[in-house]
Amino acid sequence: MAKLYFRHGTMSSGKSLNLLAVAHNYEQKGERIVVIRPRLDERFGAQAVASRVGIRRDADILVDDESILNQRELAGAACILVDEAQFLSAAVVDQLREVTWDLDIPVICYGLRTDFQTRAFVGSARLLEVADAIEEIKTVCHFCNRKAVFNLRISDGGAVVDGPQIELGADERYRPVCGPCYRDHTAAGKGDLFRDP
Repeated sequence: MAKLYFRHGTMSSGKSLNLLAVAHNYEQKGERIVVIRPRLDERFGAQAVASRVGIRRDADILVDDESILNQRELAGAACILVDEAQFLSAAVVDQLREVTWDLDIPVICYGLRTDFQTRAFVGSARLLEVADAIEEIKTVCHFCNRKAVFNLRISDGGAVVDGPQIELGADERYRPVCGPCYRDHTAAGKGDLFRDP
């Protein structure tokens, strides 16, 4: 039976690069893959899945919160790869879960586990609940080289602890950080982000 995978990591951990490498490996064997990503993320182009190292490809399917996946479009694929899975709705995650059962196609979702306030995204939370396998893609803290576990939002050289959960950006806006560095950089004013709101 095919599995639903959630491969999570902080910003700059190579999630999209990993997805693109997996896609390449399947296609080198002559197998069809389907790449899905949320429509709202247009940082690199309307359909682009892009790595910061410059490798890119177009997604086959763009989804919104209310999207209904057509299983006939997916049938026959060797694998389904999902970029920026944190932005998926719980309903879309549930549909991907059913694809693994109904079509026996593995689905590998790549995304952030938490936002800049250490809170789970909707898509990530649902994946943590229903995925068969949860794997961490690791990178090091921007400041000290310990393992990064959080995403620090920055503006004008300092940490930002208030604002909307979704604010698209890349290296100019976010840094991967370890817990102690996250605490140190966010302590400069806005309270304890680890307490319930």
